[in-house]
Amino acid sequence: MSGHSKWATIKRKKGAADAARGRIFTRLIREITIAAREGGGDPEGNPRLRMAIQSAKTQNMPQDNITRGIKRGTGELEGQTFEEVIYEGYGPGGCAIMIDSVTDNKNRTVSELRHMFGKHNGNLADANAVAFMFERKAVIELQPNGKSEDEIMEVALEAGAEDVVGEEGTYTVTGEPNTLEDLRNALEALGVTIESAESTRVPSSYVEVEEKHVASLIKLMDALDEHDDVQRVYSNFDIDPSLIPDE
Repeated sequence: MSGHSKWATIKRKKGAADAARGRIFTRLIREITIAAREGGGDPEGNPRLRMAIQSAKTQNMPQDNITRGIKRGTGELEGQTFEEVIYEGYGPGGCAIMIDSVTDNKNRTVSELRHMFGKHNGNLADANAVAFMFERKAVIELQPNGKSEDEIMEVALEAGAEDVVGEEGTYTVTGEPNTLEDLRNALEALGVTIESAESTRVPSSYVEVEEKHVASLIKLMDALDEHDDVQRVYSNFDIDPSLIPDE
């Protein structure tokens, strides 16, 4: 089980799916705000904003919240000033971890993350310590809805996918970042259920984590996932699924 896109699978196994609606909305609103600030408030001309809005609608976020997030990004409404910061570190067992964050106070965020890493037998590292181990990719996870693997693969490859992998009834489609929208549109037209679609970081190699480090690693990943300033967490861990604790 590999760390780059399987953290959601681990959370499902643990019974720890992110049911904190407020935290989900906070992350989505920050992404919408940053996207609007960087690329403008018109989703037709701003692919990042368009994807953020789609994600928000998937989570049933009210349109008023989406509109306010866009207006904060474009400066039409006052609000906190957020900035994107990437943090890097090593988890228990030597796996690499990258964190995309959006924060209004970098000093607070780095202090809290450093404490988390130390508490769970990892350590926060300098910039570019592990970044070279990851590549930007478009990654879509989907449920087939009765579609065969051949059907999914044919549509995905025609839309620009590099790889299609099935695991535990879920398919993961991977491609270059600029193929994300084409892949999503083509797969939705096929009739599958898109569970997630994002530009993410995929490791070029994996670190097998020994059993003695698994519990600490899961606790660290949980803590990072629950931090308000953390948008996404990526890792190159590889662990035996039987070692994942149930909750």
